[in-house]
Amino acid sequence: MTTATDSDARTAERAHGVGIVGLGVISGQYLTTFRGREDVAVVAVADLDVARAQAVARDIPGCRALSVAELVSDPQVDTVLNLTIPAAHAEIALQAFAAGKNVYGEKPLAATMTEARQVVAAVPAGAWLGGAPDTVLGTGIQTAHAAVDAGLIGRPVSAIATWISGGHESWHPHPDFYYRPGGGPLLDMGPYYLTSLVQLLGPVVRVSGASSRSRDIRRIATGPRAGEEIPVEVDTHVTGTLVHEGGAVSTVTFSFDGGQTGAPPIEVHGEAGSLQAPDPNLFDGQVRMRRHGAQDWADVPTGAGYVGAGRGVGLVDFLRPDGGRASGAMALHVLEIMSSLLDAAAERRWVDLATTVELPAPVPLTRFGALVR
Repeated sequence: MTTATDSDARTAERAHGVGIVGLGVISGQYLTTFRGREDVAVVAVADLDVARAQAVARDIPGCRALSVAELVSDPQVDTVLNLTIPAAHAEIALQAFAAGKNVYGEKPLAATMTEARQVVAAVPAGAWLGGAPDTVLGTGIQTAHAAVDAGLIGRPVSAIATWISGGHESWHPHPDFYYRPGGGPLLDMGPYYLTSLVQLLGPVVRVSGASSRSRDIRRIATGPRAGEEIPVEVDTHVTGTLVHEGGAVSTVTFSFDGGQTGAPPIEVHGEAGSLQAPDPNLFDGQVRMRRHGAQDWADVPTGAGYVGAGRGVGLVDFLRPDGGRASGAMALHVLEIMSSLLDAAAERRWVDLATTVELPAPVPLTRFGALVR
């Protein structure tokens, strides 16, 4: 795992310069995380909507609205934060690496495994690649991770992960990309749950799956395009079985074809008890445990993870001496899990994975606001 870069020396006397490409809905959460920090500074932004980029830049001291080409070559930019749609993830990452920058990107790492492997192979010497989700570095999943590692439920044998909704067109004003290749409930929401399962149970070695599509057209419910119909090009209900390296077996469901679910987001079952982990799309939440023979579930005290973290903590973590937990290797492995699930569903067979990832130890309980040089 890479934990230091040549850019560390260049930025010893200034904040680490971040250039953001893509200023859609998710960018606001990253900007909130970085605002007021001493260790990172957003120095440039770029977007297909030039006016939007200019408006964002005006609100950030020292930030400039640039073209993508200008941003990736700018000497003040140490890391390119890639918040574009999935179909553009690989293109932007490759441009940034060609300019010698670090890259931290939104999930998934790329729209396909072929593109993702190209991105990983292009990381220049002295640079690093990181990727969302970094919600798993918060106190929720990290406390669960520490509890499993400590043997509180004994040897893990199985897990269940469930995410069900009626589809993002109910709230997103421009949901088209969720229904194109690189989207769908698996590639959109799966990274949160699958990254968590890998954190809890280790890498995945093989998968099987099934998938379906309830309809070919979706109707936007909100915003300036309300009532507009958009085509569905991907399966919108995916279920699968994952066999982890240590022998534990996970079952997962991701769907845009339901309403809601009352199931816990993640349950892990071990020889000595069971554990419930909170929503992995959030940074915190209560972990609960019930050991064999206990009369009820008990709260597990918060004992690991970044306290008060927000989207972007994974990028900041790379700047720490022991950081780099939201790694490109993890993002690549999770993307292969998802790609293999879809292949297994289409081909009605088990699929063996070629990638793996070395798991970092749980994040020590750390107040995120204290993470400054």
